[in-house]
Amino acid sequence: MSFFKKIFCYLSVLILIVLVVPSTNSRGIPETFSELAEELLPGVVNISTTQLIEDKYNTRPQFQFPPGSPFEDMFRDFFDMNRNNNAPRKRKATSLGSGFVIDESGYIVTNNHVIGEADQIQVVFQDGETLEAELVGKDPKVDIAVLKVKTKKRLKALKWGDSTKSNVGDWVLAIGNPFGLGGTVTAGIISAKSRDIGMGQYDSFIQTDASINKGNSGGPMFNMEGEVIGINSAIFSPTGGSVGIGFAIPSTMAVDVIKQLKKYGKTSRGWLGVRIQLVTEEIAEAYGLDKAKGALVASVENNSPSFKAGVKPGDIILKFDGKDIKKDRDLPKIVAITKVGKNVQLEIWRVNRMINLNVVLGELETFEKKYKAEVEKKDVPNKIESLGIQLAKITPGLRTRFKISKDIKGVLILNVKRDSLAAERGLKSGDIILAIIDNDAMQTHKKVSSPIEIINKIKKLKKNRKKILLLYVQHLNSSPGYVPLKIDN
Repeated sequence: MSFFKKIFCYLSVLILIVLVVPSTNSRGIPETFSELAEELLPGVVNISTTQLIEDKYNTRPQFQFPPGSPFEDMFRDFFDMNRNNNAPRKRKATSLGSGFVIDESGYIVTNNHVIGEADQIQVVFQDGETLEAELVGKDPKVDIAVLKVKTKKRLKALKWGDSTKSNVGDWVLAIGNPFGLGGTVTAGIISAKSRDIGMGQYDSFIQTDASINKGNSGGPMFNMEGEVIGINSAIFSPTGGSVGIGFAIPSTMAVDVIKQLKKYGKTSRGWLGVRIQLVTEEIAEAYGLDKAKGALVASVENNSPSFKAGVKPGDIILKFDGKDIKKDRDLPKIVAITKVGKNVQLEIWRVNRMINLNVVLGELETFEKKYKAEVEKKDVPNKIESLGIQLAKITPGLRTRFKISKDIKGVLILNVKRDSLAAERGLKSGDIILAIIDNDAMQTHKKVSSPIEIINKIKKLKKNRKKILLLYVQHLNSSPGYVPLKIDN
């Protein structure tokens, strides 16, 4: 073969390789996001909220004196006296976030934590127009809120996409209002799907490395077709800024919630009435299962749909309405999106055999409302606002719910307010106050069975100008211990 023929053959092979091997762009890596960003920006808004909050004390300068100074006690008494005599004052608190238009008539979606308990909500559009917004409905469980603005012009409504069709490695865009810098576009990829970050039982986040910061909350995450596949909601950040780990609520979870909020102003979730736990490899082996799967029923709520259907503690739910339950956390999500009143079939593993049970789903919100009313009716008053705790008598239903042993008697801590004194002292929902330590009676442990006993003790301490309430508490999943709480006189 001549030299020129060889050169020709080499060139032919090279050309063939170039034609066959796909280019970088043909594999979906975009050269620019400019056209997509320009199209989507008008549908993204900034959200500004204002809330009046009450300061417990007026803040005053505190002067430091050398130990033993004659001025030390005098000035301390002066500031304490003024602090106690000053009435609480209110101040304005503001917050910023993001949102996006889902209906050209004026419906807007954001995160529930963006609007919180705001007294005033303003929506700022890309052209600078600012409109007052009213709250249509909100869902703290999934962290979604729907707003409505009145406008004569047609708004740019964004389209929903199917988050289940997006894959790890796909490109995404995030648009929002980080640190008040409206109309900010960032890009990245989907890093993971179905992330559980400990926010609640419905956790199933899309993880992305697109830059998301404070103020991005409530803004949209787009696929490369310009469809909303997620609502940016949270970040993992040791520093407070973006480190490339952000989380978005998937569209498939958000859409149904938003439809309910638009139509009813509230949600309506399916309710089974069971408390469940993870099926470990050891549990699977003990039950005779080929692998760890399903949701193990730890307890069944009395008179719940599962109770009426014959579900028992120790059952392992493998399928719900034909859908496989791979892990325990799959069950609440599937139950929640199932229509209330639907007759569904449960596939259950019980005593080394498979059985099927039919259950008619109840409504979670109805149960929660009824449960709250029963607690408040049985034991009023049960809130101690100054400490940030809600208490309740231990009823049979509460014993089942919190897995409280029959031999334990006391007062249940039903709820603990975030950033409260009780929370600072490590008290949690599910803890049980066994006794009050009575310092007037040689440190006697006075057993308690009702919230009113604790409330009366606080009143007595205030009357005697004593500042410390000492409790003996059985901590959840731990040993009992003493907890001191400072009370205000």
